[in-house]
Amino acid sequence: MRSAIKRTVRAFLVTFSLQLSVSDLSTAQEAKPPRVGLIFLGGPGPNYDAIRKGFAQLGYVEGKTLILEPRFERGQATKAPDLANELVDLDVDVIIAVGAVGVSAAKKATSKIPIVFSAVLDPVPLGYVTSLERPGGNVTGITSFDAHQASKQFEILKEVIPRLSRVAILSDQSIPRAQDGWNPFEKAYETAARASGLQPHWIRVLGPEPDLVGAFKKIADEQLEAVVVLEVPVTLASLKSISELAAKHRLPTMFPAGWPNDGLITFGTSILNATPLIPIYVDRILKGAKPADMAIEVITRRELVINLKTAKEIGVTIPPELVSRADRVVE
Repeated sequence: MRSAIKRTVRAFLVTFSLQLSVSDLSTAQEAKPPRVGLIFLGGPGPNYDAIRKGFAQLGYVEGKTLILEPRFERGQATKAPDLANELVDLDVDVIIAVGAVGVSAAKKATSKIPIVFSAVLDPVPLGYVTSLERPGGNVTGITSFDAHQASKQFEILKEVIPRLSRVAILSDQSIPRAQDGWNPFEKAYETAARASGLQPHWIRVLGPEPDLVGAFKKIADEQLEAVVVLEVPVTLASLKSISELAAKHRLPTMFPAGWPNDGLITFGTSILNATPLIPIYVDRILKGAKPADMAIEVITRRELVINLKTAKEIGVTIPPELVSRADRVVE
């Protein structure tokens, strides 16, 4: 009788133990942290750090409640499709794409995994979304596109150089273009330059090792009088070199806002202001929101920075009235 009872108890304990194991396994599976892939237009830097900080502020703990899978193009735009496919193969829950090159690659790689972008100037003509209000599909994000930024930048340059007529526009040869052959950002600058009475000369370089020396030689040979640097992957990865070469050739420069450099002037909206919003978008998606219904956030805050130290080095006088309007002055 006792043996039978012992066998019954032993069987019960084994069954109960198995049930606990299955329950523990189920709980572990349920607690599996979301995996978020990231494609960056450059290498690790302020944008990546800001995104990690943003997730931490929302209560996520890397490695425990959130797994980040960063992939860096490092100025090599041709790597973007491979990076996107790699993240799709990992079956990440969301893809963050910083830069139009990364968005294009991610959108081609998947129509199911949600994609959150920043550093895309105008996503509608590029075909990433249907509209800013209701994106449709699996793509949403933040844009710092300012339709008046180019005009304002040329206006400021003409305040500094009243007789300015020929201007170089430094861009990236690899950025995606719309059906008319123009990237929306570049087209806005072409139109604004001509409306300002200026002759724009396009200088497009290709990463990861752009021929900036050759680019500035061309600028010098064509006797261009100023350089406008666009907020695109290859230039953002080369701001220091561009600043140094411009100073060497004594050329006034207009740089994108928010990025550290020794250029003469920076003005406009900045993709850096979009970065803190990315984790918020991802968090909403992880909690059930659909990208198709999440309106594109538009960054509108502009910043003007004047570098008087650089002005002195290249022999340019900045009008006092312009200095008084600056948000920040470097001396």
